[in-house]
Amino acid sequence: MFVSAVFSACRRSLGTGQQTAYRCLALRVTHVSIGIAIAVFLGSLWPGETLKGQDAAVLSVPAFAEKVGLSIDPLIEKAITDSELSGAVIAIVHDDEVVFEKAYGWRQIVPDKIPMQTDSLFDLASLTKPIATATSVMHLIEQGELKIDDKIAMHIPEFGANGKENITVKDLLLHVGGLIPDNSLADYKGSRDEMVTKIYGLSTSYQPGTDFRYSDVGFQVLGELVHRKSGLNVHDYSQRHIFGPLQMKETTFNPAGDLRSRAVATEEREGRWMVGEVHDPRAYAMGGIAGHAGLFSTAADLSIYARMMLENGEFGGTRILQDSTVRSMTMPHRVPRGIRAFGWDMRSGYSSNRGEAMSSTAYGHGGFTGTAMWIDPELQLAVIFLSSRLHPDGKGTVNPLAGVVGSIAAKAVRQLNEKEKSDIHEQAEVLCGIDVLARDQFKQLQGAKIGLITNQTGVDRNGLGTAQILHKAAGLELKAIFSPEHGLQGKLDQSNIADGIDPQTGLSIYSLYGANRAPTPQSLEGLDTLVFDIQDIGTRFYTYLSTMGNAMEVAQQRGMRFVVLDRPNPINGVDIEGPLLDEDIRSFVAYHNIPLRHGMTAGEIAKMLIAEKKWKLQLDVIEVEGWTRNLYRDQTDLFWLRPSPNMRTLNQALLYPGVGVIELTNISVGRGTDTPFERVGAPWLDARRVIKRLKSYELAGVTFLPEKYTPTSSKFENEECQGVQILITDRDRVEPIRVGLALAHAIRCEHPEQWQTSQLIKLLGSQAVVDAIIKEDSFEKVYQLASAQVEEFRLRRKPFLIYR
Repeated sequence: MFVSAVFSACRRSLGTGQQTAYRCLALRVTHVSIGIAIAVFLGSLWPGETLKGQDAAVLSVPAFAEKVGLSIDPLIEKAITDSELSGAVIAIVHDDEVVFEKAYGWRQIVPDKIPMQTDSLFDLASLTKPIATATSVMHLIEQGELKIDDKIAMHIPEFGANGKENITVKDLLLHVGGLIPDNSLADYKGSRDEMVTKIYGLSTSYQPGTDFRYSDVGFQVLGELVHRKSGLNVHDYSQRHIFGPLQMKETTFNPAGDLRSRAVATEEREGRWMVGEVHDPRAYAMGGIAGHAGLFSTAADLSIYARMMLENGEFGGTRILQDSTVRSMTMPHRVPRGIRAFGWDMRSGYSSNRGEAMSSTAYGHGGFTGTAMWIDPELQLAVIFLSSRLHPDGKGTVNPLAGVVGSIAAKAVRQLNEKEKSDIHEQAEVLCGIDVLARDQFKQLQGAKIGLITNQTGVDRNGLGTAQILHKAAGLELKAIFSPEHGLQGKLDQSNIADGIDPQTGLSIYSLYGANRAPTPQSLEGLDTLVFDIQDIGTRFYTYLSTMGNAMEVAQQRGMRFVVLDRPNPINGVDIEGPLLDEDIRSFVAYHNIPLRHGMTAGEIAKMLIAEKKWKLQLDVIEVEGWTRNLYRDQTDLFWLRPSPNMRTLNQALLYPGVGVIELTNISVGRGTDTPFERVGAPWLDARRVIKRLKSYELAGVTFLPEKYTPTSSKFENEECQGVQILITDRDRVEPIRVGLALAHAIRCEHPEQWQTSQLIKLLGSQAVVDAIIKEDSFEKVYQLASAQVEEFRLRRKPFLIYR
């Protein structure tokens, strides 16, 4: 706050021109000294002269640009000099604030030069598709007027001819509906109804669902669907349900009056410059209102829309969409040659305006007139790029520039986040359940007669075992210990582990990975409480959660209490990947119907099991303190202890949910080497061929090396294998299940005779995905099948989440 006051005082001391050049919005200064703040304000942040007539940076964190390198000015100025655009406005939103907003160059240079201002109005072109049309469609779906899988012909019968009878709302939102990109301009004569009739009469150009072809026609149809279902055209519907409630007063089709006077010029047409008139010729012919183009807006209004999306459908206390609708709208869908969302691009041939440093969850879109907006929910970032690339000669190119600007912003946010995380972790401790229990002097277990389910990972912050801690604790009685797979010390790699005696406490150890997989009545004699304290690694087929589930089931049958001493998910609690289990597949490595990578803690899974299995069981979760869902293990101050003999590093834990899928087949996953789960191989594998195919899948965040290795134990013991070494290059982008399925698909395609797939179903858990791999369907189809229920599970797990 003091720094804000200093800035205000400095601003008042400047002349009018200087006030325009340095105009600060809501200041949110953290970790910035007064000296740095004043230096930034006085010009060290943006050295050199600025373009005449432009507004300069609007920053909410002055050190953000100086320290982390938000160096956009030289790029835009060079693009203006090179005539790639005549002017631009760039806005960046981070953590629900506009942290950067700046105007460059000119909104019109012919016949007169008019400076660009931050409130200049832009023809958004195809940004109309997601912002107006797709958002309206999703609103109608939320209201129950439509379903995503509805056939368009159900609502517009005259559309359902010439091969279009089975095209769905989803198909059109993803541009896989079989429609051509644009129909002839000759079809846009006569009345609007006549134009729409000609669109309805078009034939398909390919089998719907089999290809991806970006289609203005598809979104024209969606715009008409909005009209058919609501009685309002896409302009009126979006004003009533989206832009009006958000107070986006400068967002409209067919702008008029003062708003139009601020519009940016595009090209010359019919002897006049197009200013405030839609550039797209088909939207222009349809009266300026269409589902594919025609929307105008400003950077400030688009910032409001972006903040609404980043806040899961709500802005300023006004809810536009339910959070489930936003998730549905922005979830990734594999299409041929890319990834799309409903109305949005994610990664395709049209995403050259996407910042490469953005997260895999980023979604966005561009417009022909030189506009782009990308929203990154993981980084809480939105980048709005508005330019006049068509003025005056229609030859400007800005998509790569928009992408570079997006990368600069994303990298800056990542560096800022890392600094904030570092600051936080220097000050805060992450306390696991056992630490919280001890701090609270074991009040949650007073009077209990306890059986402890644990192993070597059940320790406090200082490495003291939970068994020893509870054995010495006053007011409770630890009477027995139960150990999972790999035994109490986590060193045994065998299929049958015997009971024993704990040398530290003298208590009996009952193995839950031997003759019995659940506590027996004899082992539970004299107990009224079972306590679970084991570090899980976030993978469905890792057996510790199966051990917990079996013990919970026995506890509820005997009327016992169950307590989970919770621990963080080491590979974060946000990301979810992979198929859910088929109904007929249940085993010790497939205990409950969750994805391969579930993104939950043991305590959260325990809550889910009770609710979904309808157990009557008293459950208490001693919660972790200081951990948030986005954190990996290395972003906490907790020590890494091997959860099992071959889970040696965090990288291996991250790759395990994907690479581990193929472990039961005749493939080595690196057991018996120093890097299990970071390599796969076999004596019969041709590593170069497999890697060549893997590279065609465009897997983010990883790269591959061919190698030769000889396992000293486990599969192919003492046999030389050709292998694929897996290197993580960007943890923020890697998708381990996608990597694992890619390995499976590539091995199947290159070695259909040698690779034995009969056991693949046991860990993968979905027969449809297994069949698609074996049939050598496209990799896109395989991953789409594997991802089909991820968002359904995200909603399903929500009531059981403990941590934010």
